[in-house]
Amino acid sequence: MAIVINLDVMLAKRKMSVTELSEKVGVTMANLSILKTGKAKAVRFSTLEKICEVLDCQPGDILEYDPKKSTTIT
Repeated sequence: MAIVINLDVMLAKRKMSVTELSEKVGVTMANLSILKTGKAKAVRFSTLEKICEVLDCQPGDILEYDPKKSTTIT
């Protein structure tokens, strides 16, 4: 997938654990892990908004487009 998730980078910059983010955002650790590993198929804007609020960042700090990682849909 051409969308790269940099959640782990932002967590490291903010010195925050997935557990702490999970508690503050109100999302399970399992769902954050799926998002963090790039296995998520979608993310709600409300969840993204809360993550950005807690991490004090912009959506572009978490989501990145890398055309080299694009997959062809057949």
